[in-house]
Amino acid sequence: MLTAKQNELVTRTGPETAAGALLRRYWQPAALVDELAVERPAVAVRLFGENLVLYREEGGTYALVARRCPHRGADLAYGRLEDGGIRCPFHGWLFDGAGACLEQPAEPAHSDFHTRIRHTAYPCVARNGIVFAYLGSGSPPPLPGLDCFVAPESHSFAFKGLIEANWLQALEVGIDPAHASFLHRFFEDDDPGWRYGQQFRDRTDGAEIPVTRLLREHTRPDISVDPADHGFRITSLRDLGNQGTHVRITNLVFPNAICIPLSTDMVLTQWHVPIDDVSCYWVGLFTAFKEAVDKEAMRAARLELYALPDYRPRRGKENNYGYDPAEQKSQTFTGMGMDINVHDNWAIESPGPIHDRTTENLCTTDKAIIANRRLLMQAIDAVAAGKALPVSLEGVSGPVAVDTIAAAGDWRAHWKQTDRSRRARSPWSMVKMP
Repeated sequence: MLTAKQNELVTRTGPETAAGALLRRYWQPAALVDELAVERPAVAVRLFGENLVLYREEGGTYALVARRCPHRGADLAYGRLEDGGIRCPFHGWLFDGAGACLEQPAEPAHSDFHTRIRHTAYPCVARNGIVFAYLGSGSPPPLPGLDCFVAPESHSFAFKGLIEANWLQALEVGIDPAHASFLHRFFEDDDPGWRYGQQFRDRTDGAEIPVTRLLREHTRPDISVDPADHGFRITSLRDLGNQGTHVRITNLVFPNAICIPLSTDMVLTQWHVPIDDVSCYWVGLFTAFKEAVDKEAMRAARLELYALPDYRPRRGKENNYGYDPAEQKSQTFTGMGMDINVHDNWAIESPGPIHDRTTENLCTTDKAIIANRRLLMQAIDAVAAGKALPVSLEGVSGPVAVDTIAAAGDWRAHWKQTDRSRRARSPWSMVKMP
C-alpha cells in the first residue's frame, strides 16, 4: 500500500505537480488525427488539467496552444484559422503555433506591444493517426523508435476511449497479468472474430487451443518483472502440463503506456493520458507486422462500442456497464458483455475517481504494480532534483510483445524465436532480437 502523501504524489498531474512534471517530460497523445478531419480542423482538448486548442496549420503540421486568449480570456476554440496561425475573434490577435503574437490589428500601427506577448504553446508531431504533444520545458526529445512509430501508416490504426478515473488506475490494470483469468473469463470458446480475449493460439504441435479456455483453466501465472530500456518487461507463464507453457510477454513503456500482444500479428501500444486528475483517455496504436490493417473495419467495430465526439463507452457506469446477472451465471465472469474494454473500465472506475491506496493489500501477483510505483517515485524525485530520468526512451526500439505456447522447458528461447519469426515475415520491421 501507499501512504496518503505518496498516493497524492503519484496521482496528481496538473500544473505545478510532481507527477505532472514527470509525465510532461515524455511525448503524450493529444488527440487522434481523425478528430481534426473536418472542414475546420481544430478541436478543444484538455490535458493534465490544462485547457488547450489543437489545430492543423496551413502547411499540414499541428499546433497546440492555450485555449484562453492572453488578451482578455476569450475562447480560442472558436478562433479563425488564417494567416499562418489562429486568430481571436474578439479583437483579432493572431498567434502562431509557437505562441508568438503576430498581430494586434486594433492597436496603433506603430505599436510593437505584440512582440512582448507570449502565448502558451506546445510542440506537436503526428505519427500513425495520433497527434503527440510535448508539454515539458526545453526542447523535446525525438520520438523513440518503438514499433508503433516505425511501422508505416498502412500497418497502423489509432483509436481511444474515455475512462472516468485517474490515469494510474488505468495503467495499473494494464500491467496486471493475473486479472485476465477472472475479469476477462468467458465460459464459452466460440471463435469471436475480432474481439481480443478469445483468440485461438497455436500449440507447438500445430493444434489450436482457445485462449479463453487457457486463461479459465490456468489461473495462477508465474509472473516476473525485468528492467528494460523502455521500463519493464513483464513475463507471465502458465504451465499447461504436457501441452507446454503459455508465455505472455507484455511491457510497461514508462511512464504511462503499455505494449501488449493482441494476436500473432498485431500488438497494441496504449497510453493512459490524464485529462485531469479524475479522468483520462486510453489512446492506442494497433500495429500489424505482416498484413496491412483494414482501418475502416476496425474503426466501424469500435464505433459500435464508443460514442463520438468524446469517445465515451456505450457501456459504462451510467448504465451499470450493461451488467446482466443471467449472463454472469453462464457466459462471462463479469456479466458485462464480451468487450474486455468494458471489463477493464469497470475495474478502473469502480474504486472511485482516485483510488485510496492506503486501504489496499498487495500480493505476489501485484509485483509489476509494486515495481512501477517504486520507479515512478524514483523518477519524480529525479525530476525534482534536476537529475537525469531513470528511464529515457531515446533510442529505444521494440519492445517485444508476444503471446505463444512453448514446448516444456524451452520457453525462454521460444518467445524470442517467435518474435524473430514475426519480424522476419514483416515488410517493415528493422528491429533485431539479441
